Amino acid sequence: MSGSGHHRNGELQARVNVLLALAEERGVVTRTQIDERIEALGTSVSPLNGALMVVRAWNDDGYRERLLADAGAAAAEVGIAGGGYSSDIRLHAVANTPEVHNVVVCTLCSCYPLAWLGPPPAWYKSEAYRSRVVRDPRGVLAEFGTVLPDDVEVRVWDASAEARYLVVPMAPDGAGALSEDDQLDLVTRDCLIGVAVP
Repeated sequence: MSGSGHHRNGELQARVNVLLALAEERGVVTRTQIDERIEALGTSVSPLNGALMVVRAWNDDGYRERLLADAGAAAAEVGIAGGGYSSDIRLHAVANTPEVHNVVVCTLCSCYPLAWLGPPPAWYKSEAYRSRVVRDPRGVLAEFGTVLPDDVEVRVWDASAEARYLVVPMAPDGAGALSEDDQLDLVTRDCLIGVAVP
């Protein structure tokens, strides 16, 4: 890293320290609370959270119905609460079918269901993905290796400050014969965004 990079990082850290000191001084938050929150995020945000919900939906039709009706409540059922989001942010689950394939984007920024999908990949936040997946979703999916038949409708879901989306992929043939752990291995973050299939 160049000297100017170190300088910029030092300036940023100094600003963060000033803000933390002010927040502490005013009783808004303590450094211990901030450290605890960072540690909790590091251990609680993972694509495994979304995969757990998907695999349960594959194996339990009642849960699948509840997941599609109210994904936030269904997440809480499996012990995955809102990940620190305000109650104004709602999680929606959209299911792939033989007729419909779903893919998620945030065209304005990079709104993303961090608690359920883990840290977002760099490509998700890129302007190229955010603009192209809306205009040419099949082309973008093909670049990820997901080539869909012409008769499958592709639906693009645009996340926002109020709504986050999670794709429920179809279970691949033979998944029912696998253990739950093996099923979990099939559901990647990219499947949950919709650019891949298990």
